[in-house]
Amino acid sequence: MTRLDRRALFASGAAAALLAATGVSASPKRGGRLRAALSRALFDQATNATLYENLTEIGADGTVRGELATAWASENDARVWRFNLRKDVFFHDGTRFDTSQVRLPFALKKLGSHTLQITLDAPNPNLPYLLAHPGFELRTDDGIGTGMYQVKKLEAGRHFIGVRVADHWKALRAGWFDSVEFVQFSDSSIRAEALRDGMVDVADISQLDGYTDYCDYLPLPDGQTVTFILSQAVSLPSNVGKAWPLDNLRMAERWWIA
Repeated sequence: MTRLDRRALFASGAAAALLAATGVSASPKRGGRLRAALSRALFDQATNATLYENLTEIGADGTVRGELATAWASENDARVWRFNLRKDVFFHDGTRFDTSQVRLPFALKKLGSHTLQITLDAPNPNLPYLLAHPGFELRTDDGIGTGMYQVKKLEAGRHFIGVRVADHWKALRAGWFDSVEFVQFSDSSIRAEALRDGMVDVADISQLDGYTDYCDYLPLPDGQTVTFILSQAVSLPSNVGKAWPLDNLRMAERWWIA
């Protein structure tokens, strides 16, 4: 199958059939390390999505669901919103998550420890969707997050190693890798070479070089770029988010070792 054919197959909605044909497991299992070679912009976004969480997230099916928020409602034509927050969440330093740590670029009012009111300058019925976007992650003033993985090593903009939080509130349904490692390479040819040589499992590149057998990789379109995944090393869920690259930047918690 040619590269064009493989991309067309994914774009046509036949991804599940292709995953099955290449032996991708339908049952997640724990263990191993996910290694990724990323561009600078994607490195920062992927690292943030791994260390931190949002009030909401966008599922692989494109729908908005709660993450640090369990429920929400609006009034005044979607200008005033109330969010109920999870009560079983801790930051990586052991601090309990509540409304006192929420920092967002809106007018905020804490209605108790786990109810937050957001008042907008103008009505926005899409606020829950907006809050799932990169840039709206929640963290402490010291940069500590509540994500599935916590920092083992971080060289800003260059190298990140994260280890899974054992008692995370998502522990029974996400976060299958023992650890994740992201390395930033600005040159796409170097990212492609790292993937081809087995130094990483995934890279945000638009094409592989002529020395690479495309049968060994899966292209993952997201509407903007194509990410190639080393199919022998990484398994994917049947549905993969396409709002942003790398399964809506959630590869660290949604993928697993084959």
